[in-house]
Amino acid sequence: MILFCVIPDEQNETVGLTATIREEWISSIAQGDMQALEKLYYASYQAVYAFLLSILKNQHDAEDILQDTFINIKNGAHLYKPSGKPLAWVFTIAKNLAYRKIQREAAHETTSFELLENSLDFSKVENCEDRLALQGAFSVLSDEERQIVLLHANTGMKHREISKLLKIPLSTVLSKYRRGLKKLKDYMEGSDIR
Repeated sequence: MILFCVIPDEQNETVGLTATIREEWISSIAQGDMQALEKLYYASYQAVYAFLLSILKNQHDAEDILQDTFINIKNGAHLYKPSGKPLAWVFTIAKNLAYRKIQREAAHETTSFELLENSLDFSKVENCEDRLALQGAFSVLSDEERQIVLLHANTGMKHREISKLLKIPLSTVLSKYRRGLKKLKDYMEGSDIR
């Protein structure tokens, strides 16, 4: 079941991530308000998608889990305890679903990690340089570096927010971000991508 289209229209254009996420949307969702769910989706789907992609390393899986995340939000909004951190709640749901998928696949492992990396699909990225940069990111960065770089670059999350989300020290986030950017720069310069 597709809950929403991934491309926002002019009315629902995504703006500053943390400024637009409101706790009252979640309580409205709990009461069956689909417009509140739509607002939450358009305010956060890009960040959630980037986070899922950094974990799952597969565009199709990230899209599937993104949809599952918002279905779970719709079905479980009544369980949300207001804490001033609705985005953290959304990310926790997404992360749990992603790790559950990884665990299910690990139990039925039939392909090696190299085959998984070779199957990454960046066909929806129209700009050739962006596609090559993404492919480089998935090949030269560690998992944590990839998550940090994608969360910061793709969603605009601050390093402090990433630190809280990933539960790692801010100094580690900053050093892994800088190291990741250096690896990407070296990769692009070494591959003559400019």
